[in-house]
Amino acid sequence: MTNNNIMIQVKNYVCGQWVAGAGSEQELFHAITGNTIGSVSSNGLDYKAILEYGRTVGGAQLRKMTFQERGRMLKALALHLMERKAAYYALSAYTGATKIDSWIDIEGGIGNLFANASLRRQFPDLPYYVDGSAAPLSKNGTFIGHHIMVPKQGVAVHINAFNFPIWGMLEKIAVNLMAGVPAVVKPSEYTSYLTELVVKDIVDSGILPEGALQLVAGSGKGIIDHVTAQDVVTFTGSAFTGQKLKAHPRLIEESVPFNLEADSLNAMVLGQQVAPGTVEFDIFIKEVTKEITVKAGQKCTAVRRIMVPENYLEAAQQAISSRLATTTIGDPSVEGVRMGALATRLQVERVRQNVELLAQSQQIVFGDLDNFDVVGADKNNGAFFSPILFLNDKPFENTAAHEIEAFGPVSTLMPYKNLDEAIALTKLGKGSLVTSIVTADNKEARDFVVEAACVNGRILVLNADCAKESTGHGSPMPLLTHGGPGRAGGGEEMGGKRGVLHYLQRTAIQGHPTTISAITEQFQVGAAMPEANPHVFRQHFEELVIGDTVFTAKHTVSDADIVNFANVSGDNFYAHMDATSLEGTIFERRVAHGYFVLSKAAGLFVDPKKGPVLLNYGIEEARFTKPVYPGATIGVRFTVKEKIDQEKRSEDDIAKGIVKFLVDVYDETGETVALATILTMVKKLNQD
Repeated sequence: MTNNNIMIQVKNYVCGQWVAGAGSEQELFHAITGNTIGSVSSNGLDYKAILEYGRTVGGAQLRKMTFQERGRMLKALALHLMERKAAYYALSAYTGATKIDSWIDIEGGIGNLFANASLRRQFPDLPYYVDGSAAPLSKNGTFIGHHIMVPKQGVAVHINAFNFPIWGMLEKIAVNLMAGVPAVVKPSEYTSYLTELVVKDIVDSGILPEGALQLVAGSGKGIIDHVTAQDVVTFTGSAFTGQKLKAHPRLIEESVPFNLEADSLNAMVLGQQVAPGTVEFDIFIKEVTKEITVKAGQKCTAVRRIMVPENYLEAAQQAISSRLATTTIGDPSVEGVRMGALATRLQVERVRQNVELLAQSQQIVFGDLDNFDVVGADKNNGAFFSPILFLNDKPFENTAAHEIEAFGPVSTLMPYKNLDEAIALTKLGKGSLVTSIVTADNKEARDFVVEAACVNGRILVLNADCAKESTGHGSPMPLLTHGGPGRAGGGEEMGGKRGVLHYLQRTAIQGHPTTISAITEQFQVGAAMPEANPHVFRQHFEELVIGDTVFTAKHTVSDADIVNFANVSGDNFYAHMDATSLEGTIFERRVAHGYFVLSKAAGLFVDPKKGPVLLNYGIEEARFTKPVYPGATIGVRFTVKEKIDQEKRSEDDIAKGIVKFLVDVYDETGETVALATILTMVKKLNQD
């Protein structure tokens, strides 16, 4: 049996202190035994002061950090929490979670920190982001425009649901911290004790700047009353509550960004030709039953509607029911238990009410609200619930399954006649976080995805080719967006770089290229190009200055150059080697290989002696803009374009950074014939 001999007084971490709220807003209960395990309150907290503390203390420090520094901070935090995960698993059992349920919450959340830490490679070594390319705004190039994105100077207020007390927090703060914005996290009171444990470890680690993370563990009533235009509010939970919050007068008055990620009526579709006995049919049945039982169905992405071809309806019903019948419900600490409890008895009552509403228009074909077995616990004390499978044989007439969500292990099976009907049924949910289709037919997959994408935030196409490595229907991934239109809230979370940009303010900037270069710390074409002295390959990372340029010697291209390069490369394309085949082409005569031009450019700009440059490891944005014929004379303007700091991987590692150089190859007329950006690894002067 699970140990329950603890009493918890969950505290709030605000304004640099752990404080208990006045009285007891909410008693906390063990989901398996039903015993009282503690209480939580946020009564008496000064939310205006809390938000201001985040803005002035945490935000001020985060905004000084570069994306590289913030990414390394997230990585360090992820490693720190992984070392302490055993304690999280132990306490997670109190929420009714099995080990698999806890793994999703704990290691899925920490995985978000790792994933967002890796995003630093997509951002400059600056506290702000330079967005896109410069826009020429004048004839002679002395006036250009660009965009920068700076951290909002507010706080991210995260109002999270009860079902993922760790993942719900970490997947959100990973993004806002990467952007340089502090957070105030308000988890659900019911499972706040698990969130508190993780926050304690985060605070004690000292990895985050003070004020970067605050915790309001109680109800948090009144916190939105004090948000400003620089803040961002996110909500995860029911569509009803989310819509009420979205209409809060303060959010409207201050134009506060509000991201709503609501529970939705997600669907899973069996392809028209996926017959019983096929590999894809078995994949479908396994995925459906997993989504009904994992986390006891308490996932915003859980499958609520199961759509199958009408001729396979009976087989699908039997297969799903048979698999559900093997699911052992009970105390997750008991060997063999595969499904735990709901989070609270209150949740049991809410799910039961919605099941009873659904039962008015459709038939329960598996499960029983009262008669089911529980292993290792008393089902009358704990928050247990039987898996329920409904059959709705007239899904276009009996529409409750498209309107009512029972947030537990509950789903409805329904038939369709053709793919158009399957798509129409999907759309009746009025917006979902995720829909899956299991099919081996790629045309069917395309037709379904293109038509159903408008009502889905994510679509999983599952077949035998990807099933073994698929992360599954119910798993949002940190590098992909999580959210959906309509009932799903109309918001987006995570999404890799997209998620980080949500916390940044995009601002257009205009001026001379030299000025814009100074602001962006990236060289802009048309900016001043002072000659580098000494050669840039003789300078260490710290010594290099954006805009400094090497003006190389020149080379006159010959027929022999073209022939020799063709012999070395094996590239005998007719435009280079057969002058008699150029009629009807854009070329006047045989033309030099573009890659020869770049190769020769390297020969011109490279200083060959050993120095701080360790290696060249890539080329970006290579363009050949003008044909180079024999007799043309080319030179190179080689300019320091951007610098990115790089952390040492170990004490023995060489301290270094990444430098991007603009390679501008021009001919005797002064026109550019080729452009490219090369990436080099450059040693630092300071090796500490």
